[in-house]
Amino acid sequence: MSRPPDLPDAVAVPRKRWRIQWIWLVPVVAVLIGIWLAVQAVLSQGPTITIQFKTGEGLEAGKTKIKFKDVDIGVVKKVALSRDYKNVVATAELTRDATDMLVDDTRFWVERPRIAGGNVSGISTLLSGAFIGMDIGHAKQERRAYVGLETPPVFASDVPGREFVLHAENLASLDVGSPVYFRRLRVGQVTSFELDKNGGGVTLHIFVNAPYDQYVKSDSRFWEAGGIDVSLGTEGVKINTQSLVSILIGGLAFETPSSSLTEPEAQVRTSFTLFPTRTEALKVQDRIVDTYVLDFKQSVRGLTVGAPVDFRGIVIGEVSGIYTRFDPVTKEISIPVEIKFYPERFTARHEEPSEGRLVTDPKAVADYLVSRGFRAQLRTGSLLTGQLYISFDFFQHAPQAKIDWSRTPPELPTEPSGLQSLQDSVNRIVARIDKLPLEQIGKNTQQTFANASALLQSLNTQVVPQAKSALSAAQTTLNTANSALQPDSALQQDTGDAIRELARTAASFRALSDYLQQHPEALLRGKPGDAK
Repeated sequence: MSRPPDLPDAVAVPRKRWRIQWIWLVPVVAVLIGIWLAVQAVLSQGPTITIQFKTGEGLEAGKTKIKFKDVDIGVVKKVALSRDYKNVVATAELTRDATDMLVDDTRFWVERPRIAGGNVSGISTLLSGAFIGMDIGHAKQERRAYVGLETPPVFASDVPGREFVLHAENLASLDVGSPVYFRRLRVGQVTSFELDKNGGGVTLHIFVNAPYDQYVKSDSRFWEAGGIDVSLGTEGVKINTQSLVSILIGGLAFETPSSSLTEPEAQVRTSFTLFPTRTEALKVQDRIVDTYVLDFKQSVRGLTVGAPVDFRGIVIGEVSGIYTRFDPVTKEISIPVEIKFYPERFTARHEEPSEGRLVTDPKAVADYLVSRGFRAQLRTGSLLTGQLYISFDFFQHAPQAKIDWSRTPPELPTEPSGLQSLQDSVNRIVARIDKLPLEQIGKNTQQTFANASALLQSLNTQVVPQAKSALSAAQTTLNTANSALQPDSALQQDTGDAIRELARTAASFRALSDYLQQHPEALLRGKPGDAK
């Protein structure tokens, strides 16, 4: 078969090499830039944390910011309920620069408008909206899951100062943010409070700012400064208060006794007792406290726990408990009163007391005092309120008594009060009256009255008629005398003539006497006219 003449011959052409087109450089560069941006985004992305709150008020995903010193350092990405539906968990993303801030004691809270303890905070959130505040801790351990605070902290962790702990019977008018005063200057605030586990009191935490924290000594005294402290003394009425703010919102103050100013500064979180008033806070703190019991047979109405125990006007203790006791032997009910006795006050000296007791054998001293008539007695402290107190003194006629040191606490002898002694005297008189034979005395009295009645009857029948006759004769005599004494009676006229005659006779005798004094010879010779 022959090839057609019109077909050309095939010629082998060598294969060309592959070349990169410039058009492909654009997507390649775009991919590289995207990868670089993604790596940069991953490298610059900050940590993600979770914060647990009791409520989601003010939290909004994608809008709620996290701020530190008013600088945005993160944003909330997600808000959801916890698995037990009791709390709200906010997931937030922070900037990379905030990584070192996330330590174990870092604190978070939702900043909202609040008014507490006289302090107003979060007013700016009324316009800008709520945000999560942050305070950096000092721990070294990192953390990513937190429990947010329900209220903002009173002070930031970087504020200089020290925190102290106070123990009180009740919270009174204090609150978080209540001021702390020193010499009427506001030097700190209450940071938190909580009820003791046993329910017997309240524990408060306060923060004293620097440099005022250096004045808190180990023997400093704290007291409630809210309200007005009014005291009545020999110098008149005294009114003490820290400021008008403390009257309205409460507060507390502290002071250090002059004898303790040289003591070292108190350490952080040192515990102190919070007293209700300044007077109680600055009382001498007794280092030695003895417990005794006083057994009273009388009513203790008006005696309260805390009532003073004094010796001739000097307080040497206080009442710590009042109970009742039934004696199965005597079948009597008594009132045992427990007292706290401060021996350092009873044996105080002008010099500073040394450590320990001031006497070597306190039991021997107590036995000696009791043998000399040292007794406890209930006395009235106020006639208006009827309050009682316990007074120790020496009673010379008190019966002999001894202290039984084997009992815990030992019992000191007592003496009935003046009113009780009067009542006992009245009871003894009544008992003696009860012993009198009142029935026999009544019968004798009745017989005496019968005899007296018979005597009066006899007098009425026998003596009275004779007395009437005698009175009639006496009346007749008086009438006769009255008639004779009338001015126009004959007796009166005769009596007048006799008196005039006696007057003339007396005048004659007086004239004769005068003549004889002048002429005594007339007694022998007679008158010259008689010789003729």
